[in-house]
Amino acid sequence: MERTQINGVELAYELRGTGAPLVMIHGAQGDQSMFNDLAPAFGRNYRVLTFDQRDSGLSEKPHGDYGIAQLADDTAALMDHVGFDVAHIVGVSMGGMIAAEFALRHPKRVRALVLGCTTAGGPKAIRIGGEAFNAAYSSRPMSSEERGRALAEAAFTKEYIERHPEIVPAMIEARRQRPLDPAALESRLKAAMRHDVYDRLGQIACPTLVITGKNDALISWENSRLLAERIPGARLVLLEPAGHCFWLEQSGQSREAIERFLADHDRA
Repeated sequence: MERTQINGVELAYELRGTGAPLVMIHGAQGDQSMFNDLAPAFGRNYRVLTFDQRDSGLSEKPHGDYGIAQLADDTAALMDHVGFDVAHIVGVSMGGMIAAEFALRHPKRVRALVLGCTTAGGPKAIRIGGEAFNAAYSSRPMSSEERGRALAEAAFTKEYIERHPEIVPAMIEARRQRPLDPAALESRLKAAMRHDVYDRLGQIACPTLVITGKNDALISWENSRLLAERIPGARLVLLEPAGHCFWLEQSGQSREAIERFLADHDRA
């Protein structure tokens, strides 16, 4: 793990693999460890950058008032630091919000864009919320067991958890190893809830794959349909059955879809 100052905040990041640059952007209460399975797989063909965003993981937690645009600019500055001029950009959940904003703010730096289980935000999108979200994303202090269990039950289908009972204790252990800072999560959620690129989606000119689980209880799959309809030429992949963490629940199908999409645009 390496560290560097980016826009006044120390970020933790990791580079692996060889090939064309690929940047992976994690979700709201996650960190780069959520790509522990995907990043090594992509590292066989790409130079993969993963990182903990401000207020996440092992990075500095300033608890500031910032928006998704700031997180997109942090990503661009970190790319400068590691020498990535242009890259494939992959974002999931809140990371997908950052990826979309990145494509709008830094269009010449995106070779291809992957938006996973995310939303355009704003009043025209399907609202994020509900019982599962409120339980898993509360910014009140929670024990590692309480938060890990709530996130597992929100992010995966019940059937998947029944088939993989190890998921819940694994999520609890992840929260124990990297405890969540409630104030940092609150800052990040405020940024996510202000996100709105709905009316600008037509300006995204790069090749785009929109991918999600049909059974997502946190961000409705209908948001992915809206993204794919409004981004020119976007391709939509719906995985079923799969919840919010589609890249784990349908690991083979999701990785194949993303790899095929990126490979198409490597050749281009």
